[in-house]
Amino acid sequence: MVLIYSLSAQNTGDTGLKRAGVADLKLHPGKAPHWLVKRMMPMASAICEFIVNEFGTLELLKRLSDPVYFQALSNVLGYDWDSSGSTTVTCGVLKSVLNWERHRMVGIGGKGVASHRVPEQLRALEDFGLDGFGLSEISKAVAKVDNAAVQDGYQLYQHLFFVDSQENWTVVQQGMDKQSNDARRYHWSSKEVESFIEEPHTGVISGLVKRTTLDLTAKKSDVCRKTTLDIIREEPRRVRRLFEDIKAYNESTFFPWIESNGHVTELPSYKVIPRRMDWNAVRRAYDVQPTGYEELLFIDGMGPATVRGLSLIAEMIYGSAPSWADPVRMTFCVGGKDGVPFPIDRKAYDEAISFMETALNDAKMGRREKVLGLRRLRKFAPPILVSQESREH
Repeated sequence: MVLIYSLSAQNTGDTGLKRAGVADLKLHPGKAPHWLVKRMMPMASAICEFIVNEFGTLELLKRLSDPVYFQALSNVLGYDWDSSGSTTVTCGVLKSVLNWERHRMVGIGGKGVASHRVPEQLRALEDFGLDGFGLSEISKAVAKVDNAAVQDGYQLYQHLFFVDSQENWTVVQQGMDKQSNDARRYHWSSKEVESFIEEPHTGVISGLVKRTTLDLTAKKSDVCRKTTLDIIREEPRRVRRLFEDIKAYNESTFFPWIESNGHVTELPSYKVIPRRMDWNAVRRAYDVQPTGYEELLFIDGMGPATVRGLSLIAEMIYGSAPSWADPVRMTFCVGGKDGVPFPIDRKAYDEAISFMETALNDAKMGRREKVLGLRRLRKFAPPILVSQESREH
């Protein structure tokens, strides 16, 4: 087991340095064994119920929005520390066990087709007195940001929306880089998001730091976002002419760029012109005349290629460069089902589940000896490394 800390490139400005860990989340073949999943479910339910009973639903949502805590929970449940499946399996387990009666919150969504049904299922929460339409719009906005505003080569395929009865929410979604089989997980929290388009994540975790990331959510991209708004308010024919002028200089995957000192360098391949732009979306944006970048991003048809093209116009014509630094901050960790760092002891796992469930039942009847015992055990446990956000809370 190796724990490495590094500096996140986007956080080296005036806001100070943040600590980040490193992990390699690779695509592992096969499915989680039934014998493990049937133990993960009651253990996850008991842990979550303990947290809700002791600290409330908001605390559980905050912890799930922390990539370090989420991974630690996956490890406690016995899943691989280095597998992309730690996200899908842990999310699947949480979705299955969380309910209004025991935990006063639910998880909606999942992998593949299930992720596309999230807005519809959130709207159904209006039957429970929640603003289902508003929550569904939040879900779509989160997915749009990680698909178009952060272009890092990871295709989203997992989206789980946790929400409590007070409409506090956490989103955990994951994408896959098919070339490297590396996974990247994105965490969001309703209590941390002040803006959907400026450093909105509570954490992003992955095994690779890429030089090919367009991060329009970085603070460094603020000028580029403002310039893009100015561009989109121009007559679409003029915007298209600017785009074609830049495209004319394109030579295969590279084209020259003249820096302020007069030296000619080649533009990195990740800044090449998109092959296609949705000019109908550009026309719609011009008709809307958006007052902010968030409004622009959420216009129908404003996909990754169009967002990328507009940001390149802002950079090449007006010198308003976005951030090309990968926003990932990574972490941690321990073992699991594949015997790393040791094989799971099934008997010990069952005994732990029994202890947790007995403690919960005793606590409901006023007998809290086991709960207090867990608190006392904490003194003798090794410290858990957590992210900056957790320390601040």
